[in-house]
Amino acid sequence: MLLYLFYHVLLRYFHALNVFRYITVRTALASITALLITLVLGPWVIRRLREMQIGQFIREEGPKSHQSKAGTPTMGGVLIVSSTVVPTLLWGDLENEYVWLAVFTMLVFGIVGFIDDYAKVSKKRNLGLTSKRKFAMQILASTGVAVALLTLTATGKYSTQLSVPFFKNFHPDLVIHSMLTAPYIWWMSYLPFLIFIALVIVGSSNAVNLTDGLDGLAIGCVVVAAGALTVLTYVTSHAGFSAYLDLPHIPQVGELTVFCGALTGSALGFLWYNAHPAEVFMGDVGSLALGGSIGMIAVAIKQEILLFFVGGVFVIEAVSVILQVASFRLTGKRIFRMSPLHHHFELAGWSESKIIVRFWIAALVFALFSLTTLKLR
Repeated sequence: MLLYLFYHVLLRYFHALNVFRYITVRTALASITALLITLVLGPWVIRRLREMQIGQFIREEGPKSHQSKAGTPTMGGVLIVSSTVVPTLLWGDLENEYVWLAVFTMLVFGIVGFIDDYAKVSKKRNLGLTSKRKFAMQILASTGVAVALLTLTATGKYSTQLSVPFFKNFHPDLVIHSMLTAPYIWWMSYLPFLIFIALVIVGSSNAVNLTDGLDGLAIGCVVVAAGALTVLTYVTSHAGFSAYLDLPHIPQVGELTVFCGALTGSALGFLWYNAHPAEVFMGDVGSLALGGSIGMIAVAIKQEILLFFVGGVFVIEAVSVILQVASFRLTGKRIFRMSPLHHHFELAGWSESKIIVRFWIAALVFALFSLTTLKLR
């Protein structure tokens, strides 16, 4: 929006506005805009949530120290979504398909989270949508993203080949081209791609959701992951950097750098109010939207596998839940005192602040490692 105004309308009068054609400049401005929107609107949003009595309900089987958090305003994720989408639309190139795909992903997953949060608030207990309904809605949204990416493949703006870290000559195609001409079953050639994209985006969305259990824990890790994705997105779109680092070169994803910048800024702003002791919780509307967006960015820049390192803390938290459930169903015994993993450390005697900071450090280490792998190919 502002890009069009400054670069296409006013440039003829003010040549200095040419600076707005640079993605780095607009990324910085989007990040600052998102941060300011969150900081300025934060107190008003928290006050409105409190007036509407939209408070968090704490499950009784959780750590007893969490009972004091009951009633804290939740659904603060609407602030994160708004402060990410608005700067993206202001500073991004609205003619770029990836910008709209990122906005679509954040809004749709945010809506799923909003429905889940609203169900919890209306029932006045920590139970929202059933797992089956939530997964069905997430899979449907992810499939929509995958179909959109397939249309971009037809125009040469995307590739269905997988980028595998450490194996620069190994690029398996997720579309079975030999089946495309087969009558009646040609559609099955796209199934591996659709399934893989759904697994990445839905898995990322739920992993962030599971991590959101302590004040500032999830949003702090999101800041780190979004910062790393900002770098990865920029180098993927840059011809020189992508060639030097042997990365898939996708020029059109450059505008996603603006989205990543806005995401980082909004997450930092929300952390201001979500830091321990939290004044507001993001709720599922925030965690699902953030996780879905992170997954979509990784898919767009062909770093789906590297996402396991970029979001290492999210992966560990999700795996801890999977292992806990599998162990209990198979053996009747639990591996951890409680899952997700951060609750295990709480019950082990670690203070909440210590767990949060140590997980942030782990997130930073994972993100730095993911960036170092760029040259190890």
